[in-house]
Amino acid sequence: MHSLVHLPVSPGHVAIHWFEQSSYALKDATGAVLQIDPYFPRQRSADRFIHPEPPLDETTLPTDFVLLTHNHGDHTWPESIERIRQSSPTCRFVGPQESIDKILADTDVDSAHTHVVEAGDTVQLAGYSVHVVYAKPPAGDSNAGIKPPDVTHLGYVVVVDGVRLYFSGDPINTFAQHPELTQPVADLHPRIGFLTTHPSEGEFPFFAGSVAVAQAVGLTHAVPAHRACFVKRDYDPNDWAAQFPTGGPSPLIIPRNSYTLYPTTNS
Repeated sequence: MHSLVHLPVSPGHVAIHWFEQSSYALKDATGAVLQIDPYFPRQRSADRFIHPEPPLDETTLPTDFVLLTHNHGDHTWPESIERIRQSSPTCRFVGPQESIDKILADTDVDSAHTHVVEAGDTVQLAGYSVHVVYAKPPAGDSNAGIKPPDVTHLGYVVVVDGVRLYFSGDPINTFAQHPELTQPVADLHPRIGFLTTHPSEGEFPFFAGSVAVAQAVGLTHAVPAHRACFVKRDYDPNDWAAQFPTGGPSPLIIPRNSYTLYPTTNS
């Protein structure tokens, strides 16, 4: 079994395991496991993937819930979802319409174990309260020359044992410049955020833009995401962390395929 299964999580903490890319697992003090964007392909060519082995065998981590941010292959991956379903048949899958349509078409997940969400929704998953926000605005950003996204892009603020965790999904490059995007997140008062960024690829906020996102939504800690997976889309998280000014938010780098026990407001 995966090490997270046997990891004791006491009240006052939540376990946050980052695998690679934007794939996470949370475990609360009750033992409930929530995965976000599980992406663990087993066919991994050396020219595409940094690591020859996936960071998780899905059958080793019993999972209660899965959140999907959007219907791109590295965020909604039917291969991983089907293995989760086989080993955790009661697991519920939550995401935008396109992601749910994809897994209903390409896996044996049935509709009774899915839930479609939209920005502005809140869904209760056992002890996890999930607030849904936009990662990319449906209209794009015409002022910046950014076209509407091809699919719905969501982010999530997950509340567990009082602490609020922000998972950005794949945000628009100009996210911090849009109060209609930052304010709904800020109003939920997340303490720690997991932010997709890249130093030069313009789909996502650049490093300075990532810092601006962390500041705009009021984070205490910020974690770099969307890395350590693809050969051509990796970056040095220390270069990202160096962009943060003294006084916060504080950058937090989680090594690939490892966890942190993060304190909650009840600690």
